[in-house]
Amino acid sequence: MTTVIDAVQELPDKELLSRHAQGDDRAFGELVRRHRERMWAVAIRVLGDSEEAADALQDAFLSAFRGAHRFRGEAQVSTWLHRIVINACHDRMRRKMVRPAVPTDDATLDVISNERTKASTPDPTGSSDSAMDVHAALGKLPEEQRLALVLVDMMGYRVDEAAEILEVAPGTVKSRCARGRARLLPYLAHLRNPEHSRDVTSPRGGDRAS
Repeated sequence: MTTVIDAVQELPDKELLSRHAQGDDRAFGELVRRHRERMWAVAIRVLGDSEEAADALQDAFLSAFRGAHRFRGEAQVSTWLHRIVINACHDRMRRKMVRPAVPTDDATLDVISNERTKASTPDPTGSSDSAMDVHAALGKLPEEQRLALVLVDMMGYRVDEAAEILEVAPGTVKSRCARGRARLLPYLAHLRNPEHSRDVTSPRGGDRAS
């Protein structure tokens, strides 16, 4: 039994998805194990609520479980899974939220990109003070801008990767990010210049998607 489990763990994502579609009851569990943490990080940052994020993640995995036979193999499995969890979050946002559009000045990348470092060890509740402020501010954005900012600025995806997940052109992702950052500025200005801030280098540099 151990050797069979080990063999499943060595398979690439596309092979696991194919085996799941063919009835292998171990394959999908391995996909969940590999991708759950990062998908959870996306969900909690998009929704800002642990219960909603958990429900969205469950919805996403259920959709993936049932829809594996529709995977065409043109994208990475991770991209396909993240597209599904984004769609699940989008559905919940659309049902629950109506957000005003508030035009503002430019530039809040420094603040929201600070949340990116938490993606590798995501807060299960998203309950730190700064995270709560960021989530509240993101909640004021139109959905398409919020999703683009979460993927690019908080999760660290390249623009072309985010475009593939969101199924839009890269230029559209860039535009949504720019407009979203401008709208966020008044809500996050206090985090950009805290009274006891350390003298740190801006995270823009090479990490900033182009």
